[in-house]
Amino acid sequence: MATTVDEAALGIIEKVVRLTKDRVPDQFVREFYEWAAAEDLRERGAERLAEAVVAHYELGRRRMPGEILIRIDARSVDVITDDMPFLVDSVVAELNRQSVRIELAAHPVFGIRRDPTGQLLEVVAADSADGKPESFIHVEVDRAPAEADLRRVLEQVDAVVEDWPRMRAETKRIVAELAANPPPVDAEEVQEARALLEWMDQGYFTFLGYREYDLVTDGAEDSLRVVRSSGLGLLRDDGTRLVSHSFAALPPDVRRLARAKHVLSLTKANTRSPVHRPSYMDYVGVKRFDAKGEVIGEWRFLGLYTTSAYRIDPRQAPVMGRKVARVLARAGFPPASHSHKALIDILQTYPRDELLQISEDELFQIATGILHLGERQRLRLFVRRDAYGRYLSCLVYVPRDVYNTEARLKIEAILLRELGGVSVDSDVRLTESVLARVHFVVYTDPARHLEYDVERLEAQVAQATRSWTEDLQRQLAEETMFTRYRQAFPASYRAEFAVDDAAQDIAKLEGLELEDSLAMRFYQPPGAPAMGGSWRLKVFRSGDEVSLSQFLPMLENLGVRVVDERPYRVETPDRPAWIYDLGLSCLPGELDDPHVRQLFEEAFAQVWRGKLEDDGFNRLVIRAQLSGRQVVVLRALSRYQRQAGSSFSPGYVEAALARHPGVARLLVELFVSRFDPSGDRKEVAKLDERIGAALDAIPSLDDDRILRGLWSLVRATLRTNYFQNENGAAKTHVSFKLDPAQIPDLPLPRPMFEIWVYSPRMEGCHLRAGRVARGGIRWSDRREDFRTEVLGLMKAQTVKNTVIVPVGAKGGFIVKQSPSG
Repeated sequence: MATTVDEAALGIIEKVVRLTKDRVPDQFVREFYEWAAAEDLRERGAERLAEAVVAHYELGRRRMPGEILIRIDARSVDVITDDMPFLVDSVVAELNRQSVRIELAAHPVFGIRRDPTGQLLEVVAADSADGKPESFIHVEVDRAPAEADLRRVLEQVDAVVEDWPRMRAETKRIVAELAANPPPVDAEEVQEARALLEWMDQGYFTFLGYREYDLVTDGAEDSLRVVRSSGLGLLRDDGTRLVSHSFAALPPDVRRLARAKHVLSLTKANTRSPVHRPSYMDYVGVKRFDAKGEVIGEWRFLGLYTTSAYRIDPRQAPVMGRKVARVLARAGFPPASHSHKALIDILQTYPRDELLQISEDELFQIATGILHLGERQRLRLFVRRDAYGRYLSCLVYVPRDVYNTEARLKIEAILLRELGGVSVDSDVRLTESVLARVHFVVYTDPARHLEYDVERLEAQVAQATRSWTEDLQRQLAEETMFTRYRQAFPASYRAEFAVDDAAQDIAKLEGLELEDSLAMRFYQPPGAPAMGGSWRLKVFRSGDEVSLSQFLPMLENLGVRVVDERPYRVETPDRPAWIYDLGLSCLPGELDDPHVRQLFEEAFAQVWRGKLEDDGFNRLVIRAQLSGRQVVVLRALSRYQRQAGSSFSPGYVEAALARHPGVARLLVELFVSRFDPSGDRKEVAKLDERIGAALDAIPSLDDDRILRGLWSLVRATLRTNYFQNENGAAKTHVSFKLDPAQIPDLPLPRPMFEIWVYSPRMEGCHLRAGRVARGGIRWSDRREDFRTEVLGLMKAQTVKNTVIVPVGAKGGFIVKQSPSG
């Protein structure tokens, strides 16, 4: 009977219980893996799970209160500590910061009874009064993290949780202080500061750190001096911190803001939180004033606004509510008007961090700019610089139909580059609107002077995120061409390739004149090394789809390996076509020469059309930088060798030539020098000398015999039709008139002359009558249809499994081995 996933997981856990009997309490095992994913349990198996739970239990055999136990090996991290909030989130965040991949996580909480020495006595329920809750965190990882960093994070969690009540108490104390002794500044601001602190203490702010500072003048410069013993949580005093280093790093004009007579300083800290979630921490500063209304110091809170703060209606929250009300009043739209309702929606959905930190003037300008944008499908960028220079807030509105992850990453790259950012966070909001809103926070160096042009930035972002179809229209000058291809490419193609690539591909597609015609284009993917073995080949074909299995042998015989294939169907109004994007692997440098890539394309097309044989000789196109036509010379002569009785198989000959591409090229050059009507006969002797020297250096006896045999055939050739054309193109068959006396390996008796004829469809010797001895010259044909074709055209006689076909009026004939012979 089939079991459910939960039942299957339960069965594995029970097997672990049996395996760990007498070593670990049953309750401990069951609760340890209670919330682990069933597929993770099945993947590891009971034996591995048992090993992990035993090791973790043994780690906790002895532990003193407050002690943090950590055990790390190559594949797991075990932690035992007093149970407290934020533990799991913080551990996971630290592992992610170290780029350690988490493969399984279990984090049960147990009630543990221990004796005064810390020895484990009993495991009880987590909420039992008999034990103290301890957190057991087990994480399986792909590599070991740094223990010191993990311990530091756990100690910070402990400090935050321990000081949490005191940080909350500080908010109450400051609220009471502002009420009892309000500073002589704007009373509304004082009230707003009190309301914000009370709101934060109601569950809208996670307190992570607190410290008090005095604002003092050191020489001509202001500095914030730490009030000793005031630090809590992440800002606990370490005995060495005397001043605020972040304040000291600010430019002078920014440091002067500390003297500004505003009660609140709301911004982002310049560090990410190590506790709870790895976001940049929120900074809430409350200035202290003397009786004259001068700033004399600051109460500083660091933390993170909670999810409740991001969900609340901003009109119901301090600081935010006042700004929203003033912006609405300043706009002055009638309450029932469309503009008023649209502005309320903009403000209600405005990023909460921004509403807290932005000035009223900036909020009015940006909110009304968004309002004027309306539902128009155009890109807009709004930039606000933090008063302390720590970051820039960038709101980008993008037409929703062009927004995707790629667009976001492009925008991030532009903002980081142009704004001198050190890091960036982003948050996207998608609704039924035609526009997507992406909020980028670009963190910068406060000490760096920054200038930027918002209009130029917006133009760059617009260019980077323009829709693929729009760019295609700009790329294709002819409107008819754009109409033909605007809907032709599938979404997968548009996601992968830029419009520049599409324009080049369209040119290739337009060149496909006939059904089943072929075109090709090499390219290197973005980021690939300029010199390397990573190339891609696009094959363009009209007509029906073909499978990779049809391409694969041809490409491998050409000396490359196909590592992946991505087919794209292109639907034009009159005919379908296909683009096959093939990932190729070759030796570094083999395809870097454009001339070699052109030779490869031509040879592949010839193989596809049946004009070039598909075998391992084609590796010489890349290895020896020969054209497909030039490779025919070596293929044809090696086939003659085989017919003459050579013991080397075709595959062995192919491999020998591939191992010595330099010799293969020299043999072809010798052939060309001897027989090309425009060739240089003076080079023949030099080439013979170079070939001889190259052969003398070959250590393999077999390779030496094969290559010397081919060399002797080139030298024994008297004339050839290789350089003749037929209807403006090279002849499909090649013939060689040979002098057998110059071929040492030819068996006796040898004819006076032989004519060897080769083409992809046939190969054989054309002889004069009376010149055949012992029937030793045979015809070889691997294509069975040729026999039918020849016998249909000529009167043939079959004798002892051999077809003897008369040729011409002077007694010539072809001797062919029959299919059954």
